[in-house]
Amino acid sequence: MRIVRDYSFVAPEDRGASAAIGNFDGVHLGHQSVIDMARTQAQAMGAPLGLVTFEPHPRQYFAPDAPAFRLMGREARANRLAKLGVARLYELNFNAALAGLSPRDFAKDVIADGLGLKHVVVGADFCFGKGRSGTAQDLQAFGAEMGFGVSIATLLAGSAGEVSSTAIRTALAEGRPRDAAAMLGHWHRIEGEIIGGEQRGRQLGYPTANMSIDGLHPPRFGVYAVLIDILNGPHAGQYHGAASIGVRPMFNGEQPNLETFIFDFSGDLYGADASVALIEYLRPEARFDGLPALIAQMDADCAKARSILAAL
Repeated sequence: MRIVRDYSFVAPEDRGASAAIGNFDGVHLGHQSVIDMARTQAQAMGAPLGLVTFEPHPRQYFAPDAPAFRLMGREARANRLAKLGVARLYELNFNAALAGLSPRDFAKDVIADGLGLKHVVVGADFCFGKGRSGTAQDLQAFGAEMGFGVSIATLLAGSAGEVSSTAIRTALAEGRPRDAAAMLGHWHRIEGEIIGGEQRGRQLGYPTANMSIDGLHPPRFGVYAVLIDILNGPHAGQYHGAASIGVRPMFNGEQPNLETFIFDFSGDLYGADASVALIEYLRPEARFDGLPALIAQMDADCAKARSILAAL
């Protein structure tokens, strides 16, 4: 997959794609239906499959001090899109200039002249241009005028209602990762580099792979059964484990993070990239009456997680 970040400088081989447009936070089933429509058009035209998105997320750009809301960072999103066969990722720099374009100027300067797209697919609720004043129907009119096709995808509904990033955030905040996965079409994953910690887990007999969740929507704090993929290095592969997300109340922690104990593993993972999939919520964070009680609970957590993961 090729990544393009500036619509003013696009190589000839990166033009002419059929592309889905949106933020695609989580790349859930609704997003995937939009991508599939763009794929169908790409195959019919013999064009690359593309996707236009924005970095930072516009919501993050306009409200930088608001609580973290993203389901995935840019790298995790790119990894997921590559798995879906996206050949051209137009990850445009969202700045004051782009935010200030009128709907017409966005259609002309970005879609038609800048990226040279042949066809675009958007969701029915798509808005674009300064003040989000342009609609999907406006885009269709601009496309007819400027020479690119436009398809509008209907909103996807699941068994529990409309599939949306908001509904997925709610499921995760309530400790329902399986419900989130049903809307995502894949397990919700937290990806990033394994970093050094305070090594308390090692002292307790439970060494953990520590990862930051800074900038991401925090799932419900507590203990989870997880799958962890080590993405590079000598220990690359998929493992089973139990993970804690939160602030470690036994140790007066303040900064939330993710700590994963990998079953039946020994090795140095510092600096490796990992992807942790939340499978099932086991229990909330708690403060125990001493370390023996904590270790006994960790033993029980791991036994339960092993049983859950063995049934996948």
